[in-house]
This record gives sequence, structure tokens and C-alpha cells, in this order.
Amino acid sequence: MGRPVTLATCALNQWALDFEGNVARILKSIEIAKYKGARYRLGPELEICGYGCSDHYYESDTVLHSFEVLAKLLESPVTQDIICDVGMPVMCRNVRYNCRVIFLNKKILLIRPKMVLANAGNYRELRWFTPWSRTRYVEEYLLPRMIQEVTGQETVPFGDAVLATKDTCLGSEICEELWAPNSPHIEMGLDGVEIFTNSSGSHHVLRKAHTRVDLVNSSTAKNGGIYVLANQKGCDGDRLYYDGCAMISMNGHTIAQGSQFSLDDVEVLVATLDLEDVQSYRAEISSRNLKASKVNSYPRIKVNFALSYFDNICVPVCEPIQWRYHSPEEEICLGPACWLWDYLRRSNQAGFLLPLSGGIDSSATACIVYSMCHQVSLAVKNGNQDVLADVRRIVNDETYIPVDSQEFCGRIFTTCYMASENSSQDTYNRAELLAEQIGSYHINLNIDGAVKVIVGIFSMVMGRSPQFRVYGGSSRENLALQNVQARIRMVLAYLFAQLSHWARGMPGGLLVLGSANVDESLHGYLTKYDCSSADINPIGGISKTDLRRFIQYCMENFQLTALRSIMSAPPTAELEPLVDGQVSQTDEEDMGVTYTELSVYGKLRKIAKAGPYSMFCKLINMWKDICTPREVASKVKHFFRMYSINRHKMTTLTPAYHAENYSPEDNRFDLRPFLYNTTWSWQFRSIDKQVSNLESNERRKPVLEDVD
Repeated sequence: MGRPVTLATCALNQWALDFEGNVARILKSIEIAKYKGARYRLGPELEICGYGCSDHYYESDTVLHSFEVLAKLLESPVTQDIICDVGMPVMCRNVRYNCRVIFLNKKILLIRPKMVLANAGNYRELRWFTPWSRTRYVEEYLLPRMIQEVTGQETVPFGDAVLATKDTCLGSEICEELWAPNSPHIEMGLDGVEIFTNSSGSHHVLRKAHTRVDLVNSSTAKNGGIYVLANQKGCDGDRLYYDGCAMISMNGHTIAQGSQFSLDDVEVLVATLDLEDVQSYRAEISSRNLKASKVNSYPRIKVNFALSYFDNICVPVCEPIQWRYHSPEEEICLGPACWLWDYLRRSNQAGFLLPLSGGIDSSATACIVYSMCHQVSLAVKNGNQDVLADVRRIVNDETYIPVDSQEFCGRIFTTCYMASENSSQDTYNRAELLAEQIGSYHINLNIDGAVKVIVGIFSMVMGRSPQFRVYGGSSRENLALQNVQARIRMVLAYLFAQLSHWARGMPGGLLVLGSANVDESLHGYLTKYDCSSADINPIGGISKTDLRRFIQYCMENFQLTALRSIMSAPPTAELEPLVDGQVSQTDEEDMGVTYTELSVYGKLRKIAKAGPYSMFCKLINMWKDICTPREVASKVKHFFRMYSINRHKMTTLTPAYHAENYSPEDNRFDLRPFLYNTTWSWQFRSIDKQVSNLESNERRKPVLEDVD
């Protein structure tokens, strides 16, 4: 018999408060969905206003303009003869809800408010919205007059209901509800809902895609059904990158996969599926059917419209596919590159400037910019006219077409090696060669003159001249002299970012890129307001370990041979005097901890919610083969001392691409204090007591003698 339905889901690059651009992208997605034969179209969460409006949700303007966009959508010929499911904030009885508005042919069918709000990590939905708590309850919502004039409706259903079309039943979930232990799709499926939809605003984190895909597929594996997921994509105006990954699943299998990283602002995924396959799948699950016979029914909104093709058994249906996952190295190569592109094209700047030291971190940042140039050039080559228009606006040339990655890189990317008397020839050579291979416009300069002037002012005023430690100076003098160099580099970076294009006879200014990794930020191994201070930082949420793997990936895939020597060199700040022309200062020696250890501390501190004592308890088991309990205690104490001493630096951390769930970034993600009692006296005493107990128990263990 067969009941084939064609469904469309979207990944849209929406931008907070860009109502003009957002409505254009929504209409384009609906137009594409209809062209491909879809009779239902799903869009991302809060797509009308953009997900990342944050405290703008408090403003009545945001709700007002969202309804104005809704009116425009309702009136458009593009939205006729297809069920459209869009996201926006709605005020109901003076309570703000995150809603789906589902409409057909100028009539609103249902406003479905979100019931489970995301309120952890980067998400603060409870700050702006209230969850709808009345399950299976619908009330009448009085529409604004501007909508009444379009639809002819005075009120519409508002609440937890499902849509009953002529041929099937469709129920909505919104983002976090999929992740909840009692997801609505469970009860909806038992009540006969065959199609589940989920509109998401789910951001990218390294290695997260597996979890999202598994959740979607498992949602229909036990209960049967079709699951349609839409997602935001791109930079919505903040630190997060929404990675698309729209998908359609049926009966536990992926049917259609959208791209995870793409420069296309509008991506529409369409699949044709047979609803009879859902019925057949469910028929064999007796445990499901027993539960279904006792379920409380959902209110059903009757819709005089069919999703399936009437009496057409010849429509081909889609078959299951294998999901193609990116490796973490590919994710680093693609995600931050797409985020940078969004930031560049929307900031109206002419490119980026990067202080390139010849070390792993700044080199990885340079490679991400190069990857961005590669993605842009490829998109233009493949005919993406929107990307080409953005490129021409950025370079201020209406006839320009990027030839290749290196040529485009030279147009929009400036690298700058800022040498001092403490810099080695090796780092100079590494930076020079990498800049040559990626094609950036490269500047070499020396900061010694500026350093001497600044230190000279201090000496003239105070009557004393600070010295490096190797010349007999104290630790305080040594650190101050290092920090002067670092901060001067920040001042010069911004000066060159503002004026280097002017000096070259080119229009526009440049965005300054930072290159402090997540582990250095966690430890605080950076100078406050040095060249880690920048406009944005594409690697600020990525660990040193992952960056090394990414460098290896770039060597192999971009043939950047300059990276080979960068990989083999020990990380160093090069802020202390050279010894016999060689670097004597290394990052790990300065920090007193390895980068591998820092990744472990970060995950335990943030993800496992471990304080000093519980971190010690976990690590004595994790590291029992390489460290004694006393050594573990010493490492944990050192980390927490340095973490708490330097925590204040996180208040000024450059906005960074969020890629790790142990990011210490203070402004949005890691809401810990920045003034601590750095002795941790009670906590460290608890650790010492446990060390003594463990050592006493070890001494009391009997010695087993060999017996012949």
C-alpha cells in the first residue's frame, strides 16, 4: 500500500537580531523545501530572531519584531501549501516562552512552548524563558492584532499538543527536550505519533556529534517512528559555533545527513519515507504496544492536510545511510575556520592580524585562518555566490575572484613576527617559512627599542633598573621584564592591525587574533593584556594535545612542511635571555606542569566537578602506576595554587571559540570566583591527612616470603 511522506529540515546561519537577513533565509529554505517536494518544513530553534539574543529577550522589541517577521512569513506565497514550523519567543499572559509556531496556508495551527530548558554550560534559557509545565494541556492564545489581520484568527491553540493530519500524527520537541531523561517523544510515540521533530540550537564541541546522532537514532530505535532534526549553524554573534548537522532518522537508522561545517547560509535536507514502515516496525514490539494501550492521550490539533502522496506507490523512498563523522583534527580545521569567516564577514573588517611567534599555538591559529581561506576559495569555486559577494566586499573589489587559498590569504591575512633580543633565529625562521607557505602578508619587526624606552621611564622615575634573573635580578624583576615585552607586543599588534592596510594603500582595518590555548588559560600561563589579548581567539577552547594533532593533520593535508620543525620544538615564550644563543626557557618548566596533566586537571575540575581533595582522590587511582600519593598531592596543590593565583586573568580573556567543556572562560561559561584564598588550607590539610594514611597502610603491609 505505502504512505510515502516527504519531509524537509534545515540548517540556517541565523544571526541574533538580524530580522532582515533571518526572514530571507527562512523563506529561501521553505522555497527549496517545496521545490524538492516536501510538505512539511522544520527550522532551527528561535530562528526568527536568532538563538543568541541573550538579554535582548528582555526587550519587548525582540518579541514585537519576531511577530512582524511571522506576519511576513504568513503572507508570503512561498509558505503556501506546506506546513511551516518556525521558532520565536512568545509572551503568553506576561510570561515569555521559547516557542514553535506551526502554520499552514495563512492559518496558525499550534504554538508549542518549550517544556525543558537548557540551563547548563553556555546555556541560560531559564534567565529569559519559563518552561511550559502543563503536559498535555492546551489553552487559547489571543493573537496580536497584526497577526489577526493576516490569519483571520482571533485565538489559536497554545500548549502541549500534537498535529493530526489526514494521514499521520506529528509531535514537536525543542532541542534540550531530546537530551532530557523523560523526553516527550517517548510518550508521544506511545500515543501514536509517527513523526517527531526537533528544532535545535546545539553548538559544536569537539567529539560531540556522536552523542547527538546516537540520541536521535536511539529515540526511534525502541519506539519506532521518524525523527527530524533541524539546527542552527554558524556564529550567532558570540563565542559558540552552531555546527548544523541536520538529520532525519527512522526506526533507529540515519536516513539523511546534513553537513556539519559549511559556508552555505541555507542548507535544506529532504527525505521521502514510508509511514507504513513505522507501523510495521512498531507492530513487532509487544512491550511498546502494552505501554501504548495505557498511555494518556495528547490533545490533537486536526489539520485538513495530508503529508503523504495520495495513491502513489511509485514514489521512491530513502534508504538508511552510515553517518560520516569528522575526526577531532578535522573538526578543529573546519569549525573555527567557519566561525572566523562568519566573524570576519559580519564585522565589516578587511581581514586578520596574528602575532606569529613560530610556536605551536600561533602556528595552529595561522593554519585555521589558512583553512578558512581554503574553505572560502572552494565555496566560490563550487558556485556559492553569497560567499563570493562577501569576499568582494571584504577586499573592496567588485571584480575579484579568489584564485586559490594562498592568494586569498595574502589579501586578508597579515602575520607579524615581533623579535626581541631574547628571540632565537629558529623561531624567526619557522615563522617566516610558515607565512610563506600559507601566503600571508608577513611583517618582521623588533621590539627592543620600545622595551628600553618603557623600562627607561621606570628607571628614571624610581631610580632603580630591574634585571633578569640570569643577571642577578629577583623573580619579581624577572617577571616584570618578561611582561613588558609581552604587553608591548599587544600594543604593536593593534597599531599594525589598524594602520598596516592604510600604509599599504588598502582600505579597512584588521581583527587581531589571539592564540592562547585552553590549557594555558586554565593555568593562567599568560600575561594579562599581552598579545593573548585580542579581538577573538580561534584556539582558546582547544587543548595543547589536540592542537598538536591538528598541526600533524595540516602537515599531511595542506603540505605545510614548515610545521615539521614547529612540532619538534619545545614550546617557549622566549621572554628571558638566551644562553649561548639558545632558548633556555620552556613553557612546561615555567608552569611546573605538563600540558597533558593540565588537560586532566581541567576535565576533573569542570566536568567532574572536583575540588582539590576529590581531584587528589581520583588521581591517586588514575596515576597509581606513575606517581606516589605524595607526588600526586604535590601536583594537585601546585595546580590549585597557580589556578587560584591566576584566576583573575579569566575576567579579561579574549572571546574564544568554545570547543572544550572544561574551558575556564569567565565571561559566559565558567562562573567561578576570581579572588581566592590561595593557601587552600582546609582542603590541602585533608589531602595531607589522606597521604599519611595511605603511607601508613603501605608500611603495615606484610612482606610475603618466597616458599620453595
